[in-house]
Parts: sequence; C-alpha cells; structure tokens
Amino acid sequence: MNPISDHLSENLDLIFVGFNPSIRSAETGHHFANPHNRFWKILYESGLTPEKFDAKEDYRLLELGYGLTNIVSRPTKAADEITKEEYQKGREELKKKISFYKPTMVCYVGKGVYQEFSCKKSLPWGKQMESVIPGIIDFVAPSSSGLVRMKLEEVLAIYREIPLLLREVKNGEK
Repeated sequence: MNPISDHLSENLDLIFVGFNPSIRSAETGHHFANPHNRFWKILYESGLTPEKFDAKEDYRLLELGYGLTNIVSRPTKAADEITKEEYQKGREELKKKISFYKPTMVCYVGKGVYQEFSCKKSLPWGKQMESVIPGIIDFVAPSSSGLVRMKLEEVLAIYREIPLLLREVKNGEK
C-alpha cells in the first residue's frame, strides 16, 4: 500500500494531523476515506467547513486555509500496528513539516496522535498550554474514527473550539 499525499502549503490557519492512512485511504488516495470515519461530518457540523465534504474533496480544505497530514505515512488497518520506530521517524518528519509550513494551529485528530508527537502522557482536550513548536498552537481533538466511544455531541463541542480560537488569533486577542 502506498502512502497518500499531504495537502499542505505555507501559512495555513490549521493543519489536521491523523495517526496514519487507513487501508481505504491508501486505496482511494484520499484522507479519512473510511466510510465509518466521521472526520468530514465533524468538520461540517462543528462549523469548520461550509458544507460536508467527501473524502475525494480532501484537497479543497486548502481553499479554506486548512491542511492534512499524518504522523506516520504507512497505511495500516489499525493504529496499533504502527511501530515505535515509525513513530520516532514520523515525529521528526512532522516537526520539520510544521516548522516549514508554519500554520497558526495544528489539530491532532486523536489524543494518541499528540501523545506520540509530544511524548506527553497526560493532557487535556483542546488547546495545549505549551506547544511542541513555539509560536504554533497545539490543539488536541478526539479521533474521528467510528471506534471512538465518545458521543458525537461531546466530540463536536471540542471541535467547535477551533474556529473560535482561530478567530481570536486573527483578531489579535490571543
């Protein structure tokens, strides 16, 4: 299975970082393509996108100032198949990407993604007090996987903080 392409450009408002592509994403070449993944529904219902995009439209996030990447590029059936070595390599590559592209905020789609990136064990949902890369807001959101047991409304409440934070930053409030 081949990795899928990142959708990144300089000075984005937001980059979403997932664990790694699913098998379905690798087959289609699009991020969050598994029909059981709620990513596109969450973005729309939280107010981050003006309409519910399909995974085939993942590139359109760039038009909104958002990007997409993963901490590990190798597609797997489940995140527990990712090795420590892959996380180590992915952590370094992700630091380089974030430092180069300099988004306003990075949203880690899953607490485990941020735990692997930051090497922190205990952390809250939402904006983190200290960012891994200074000057860039780290935001931790629940995974959009259909396996997540949180109620959709609880997940949406966390994602709804993102557009508010971005507005505050643009208005110079934070």
